[in-house]
Amino acid sequence: MGGDYVVIPILLCFLFRTCQLTLVDSIDVDGNLAMDEENTTLLRPKSFDFSWRANIKNEGSGIISHYAMWHTKPGQFYGLRAEMSIWASPNQENSQESGASIQIYCQDGGNYNLIEAGFHISPSLYHNKDIRFFTYWTKDLKSRGCYNLQCPGYVSASGANLVPGQAIVPPSMYGKQDYYVRLSLNQDPNSEDWVVYRHDLEKPSLLGHFPKKLCPGTPRIQALTGFVNYLMNAHGPPMGSGHFPDHYNHDNKKSAYFKHIRYYNQNGHSYSPFGVPMVKLVDRLDCYRANDLVLDYKRGYMFNYGGPSGCVG
Repeated sequence: MGGDYVVIPILLCFLFRTCQLTLVDSIDVDGNLAMDEENTTLLRPKSFDFSWRANIKNEGSGIISHYAMWHTKPGQFYGLRAEMSIWASPNQENSQESGASIQIYCQDGGNYNLIEAGFHISPSLYHNKDIRFFTYWTKDLKSRGCYNLQCPGYVSASGANLVPGQAIVPPSMYGKQDYYVRLSLNQDPNSEDWVVYRHDLEKPSLLGHFPKKLCPGTPRIQALTGFVNYLMNAHGPPMGSGHFPDHYNHDNKKSAYFKHIRYYNQNGHSYSPFGVPMVKLVDRLDCYRANDLVLDYKRGYMFNYGGPSGCVG
């Protein structure tokens, strides 16, 4: 009987296009992006101890990292998919990195391994300020890890539409047009490898995979993350569009987003995250923010995130 109270509001939500229901693609070989158009179920943030995560301020490395993310609690998860907006950062300094990614944290003994795929701007890695597709993995959250194909790990598919390190254009234009790429990272039910697909072409296109040994165990945590990294005693770069998301108005032409968020089950089928507890983590609200995870009539489950440059410490 309790289910009736959920189903009726959901039906009304879709009939009237927008609602606030409280509940607790783009790049081809030449670098062209898909465009999007322009509505909204709140998943209330719940407190969760992120004590397994490496220190945000890593004194040993001299690098500071900040995050604006929504993540699951540890559980039996097999991957996720989302559309990710693409933003340039032309004034970013060589010592700064900014980007967004789909992340899977897998328990491996007493540690959590991390695999991820997304887009970033990293002048120190590429010697320019292009927006690039990237992959990354680390054996545990405290080790240095590996970008792209710099060491054994991620395996690019033959003829992949996107290869790690490939530059993409054009970026979104503030207030005018948002450009996005739809990516997924999930465990293949047959090989048990973690496959990366691009979903905004005529049909899903395999980009590559992480071998299953890099993400072997459960429980797992999956996250959708905007991030920045910069040197200590310096200042942080912009995250996303360089603008804070509006708390009430999810304007995709003014702030970065993850939208059409879906999860995968052990059989490789995607499903709605409805009813799965999600937690918001923003470690520096004065610098970067994320708004509520909402269910939008046209854009599915989504949230906006980002912030300007200038964060210190």
